[in-house]
Amino acid sequence: MIHKKEMILSGKRLSIETGKLAKQAHGTAVVQYEDTVVLATAVASKKPLEDVDFFPLSVEYREKAYAAGKIPGGYFKREGRPGDNEILSARIIDRPIRPLFPENFRNEVQIIVMVLSADRENDPDVLGAIAASTALSISDIPFMGPIGAVRVGRIHGEFIINPIYDELENSDMDLVIAGTEDSIVMVEGESLEIAEDDMIAALEFGHKHIKETIAIQKELMTECGKPKMEIIVTEPDENLISQVHQMAESRLQEIIAIQDKSERSTALSQLIEELQHSLEEHFPESASVIKEEIEKIQKKLVRDTILEENKRLDGRNPNEIRPITCEVGLLPRTHGSALFTRGQTQALAVTTLGTKMDEQKMDELEGEFYKSYMLHYNFPPFSVGEVRPIRGPGRREIGHGNLAERAIKNVIPSDTIFPYTIRIVSDILESNGSSSMATVCAGSLSLMDAGVPIKEAVAGIAMGLVKEGDRYVILSDILGDEDHLGDMDFKVAGTEKGINAFQMDIKTKGISLDILQEALAQAKQGRLHILTAMNQTIEKPREELSSYAPRIMTFKVDPEFIGMIIGPGGKTIRDIIDKTEVAIDISDEGVVTIASVDPENGRHAKEMVEDIIRQPEVGMVYTGKVKKITNYGAFVEILPGKEGLLHISQIENRRIDRVEDVLKIGDEVQVKILKIDEQGKFDLSRKVLLDRDFN
Repeated sequence: MIHKKEMILSGKRLSIETGKLAKQAHGTAVVQYEDTVVLATAVASKKPLEDVDFFPLSVEYREKAYAAGKIPGGYFKREGRPGDNEILSARIIDRPIRPLFPENFRNEVQIIVMVLSADRENDPDVLGAIAASTALSISDIPFMGPIGAVRVGRIHGEFIINPIYDELENSDMDLVIAGTEDSIVMVEGESLEIAEDDMIAALEFGHKHIKETIAIQKELMTECGKPKMEIIVTEPDENLISQVHQMAESRLQEIIAIQDKSERSTALSQLIEELQHSLEEHFPESASVIKEEIEKIQKKLVRDTILEENKRLDGRNPNEIRPITCEVGLLPRTHGSALFTRGQTQALAVTTLGTKMDEQKMDELEGEFYKSYMLHYNFPPFSVGEVRPIRGPGRREIGHGNLAERAIKNVIPSDTIFPYTIRIVSDILESNGSSSMATVCAGSLSLMDAGVPIKEAVAGIAMGLVKEGDRYVILSDILGDEDHLGDMDFKVAGTEKGINAFQMDIKTKGISLDILQEALAQAKQGRLHILTAMNQTIEKPREELSSYAPRIMTFKVDPEFIGMIIGPGGKTIRDIIDKTEVAIDISDEGVVTIASVDPENGRHAKEMVEDIIRQPEVGMVYTGKVKKITNYGAFVEILPGKEGLLHISQIENRRIDRVEDVLKIGDEVQVKILKIDEQGKFDLSRKVLLDRDFN
């Protein structure tokens, strides 16, 4: 039976339907908003996985090319591995639903979201979150939802829900919010240096509309929701748990007092191994239970210490930032480099400047466009003292890189001011919390070192939270273990003026706006502290680019001359490139971009282009090259591609019988234009110049 609910959201019809498509999935929902349609399915395994200490949830988001009336490029003509945009959308769906499953639920759950129709105006990512929530809520899978999701923009001071792509171009924020009826569970977005109060106002505005999308999901749950499956939990032996507590608690108190991450981790691993070995005889096959119970004790001890003593794992106060060191200009042959170290987190960022030809072509459902600024984040295993295969970037690397890219994007100069393609690469060399925010700091410093005229320095900070009932402590600049054992990871990046990017994930059912407001105020203090340290290293961009960076000059020509510059089969432009060793790009509008490491080569290339389009004038004198000789004269190329006739009578101020007696092919000769006829042909004279010299 088909069930369907509709509502008006921001003046547009939003519908949720189930019972028509993919009926063998445990839960299915089709969400339509205008002409954008997404399908979400939810399926869970019948039995829990054994010996796992995590919830095995996977979320896949796929954009079908047919949704936008397109055929995929490439040889195979079918969709391949998910692109960055699909991975980022999957993360937007995954993060708000993950904390809303029961803590002891270990059945595999797979959410698949497919974009079936795209109107190239409304982004399907937030619809995917609503669809996934509905599919879970009406299924038999235990889920403590539903959730809703909206995108918030602001144009001329007015908030709008789910702005279309064109509206986002004029919006000073792009904020995706997901939440339950009671609170917000996920935030992701970017902005133009907005104030903390504006951020809170946007969250309040978005949450109001989130409740509306939850209401129609609940109506569907009432009509067609299935009873939830029973969670099979094997209770551990009480004697085992008691012995673990007796043997581990005092040791754990000592371990959590170790401030060095590596030493603390080693001591914890040794304790787990010791207890597993000691208890193996009386409690066989209980290694995973022992490890899980020790981690539970550790979590409680760490949280109690923070809540009761305001003391953190590394001994800091809640709002204290770890020691910071910054260095620029480390790598001699790169265009810009910086090393940012905060505690045991270290990011090496390198900026490379390229030309128009280095832009990244993006082929998305909303259309094709080019990126002239990009940031790539790498997280090698040695950064956390691990050994694992190095493959392509994972979801975490793509997500962290995107957050850092958005944080810096709004200070990047426009093409008219700085016509370069900019790529920042951040390699995390050491990690103990908030490597994405270290990337923001290192990336900003490397841009200044490269001489990119960015408007402001950008810094980022990760905020944490430990909350038990009404008691809570907000933590600045969290460690990796504080992220793992805490309730919130709220990353905020921006300049001295305001916030540029933000991302929040929580491990509880929600966070109140009052706590978020307090966290934002504390984050601002931390961000300003970090910016002070960065500015002491390099306060403004270098005035000169690296000697190894290309020098780019741009100028405009009449589009009618583009073909003349390129020449037949590209012969003319290739000749310029070969002679000057430059890179040349010409846009359809006639903007010529010349890039060269050697400025003199660039100027020479520009002169050659200008010579091609320069129009000959009567009376002008040129130095040309003899290209052809006939019995009645010589043809002289005075400008690239432009030849005129130097008649035999105009070669010398005396009579000559043969042109070859004076000139040969390849000779350079000064000539003056005597006449240009209606067909554009022109007559040249050398004689008049000789007569002038003689006189």
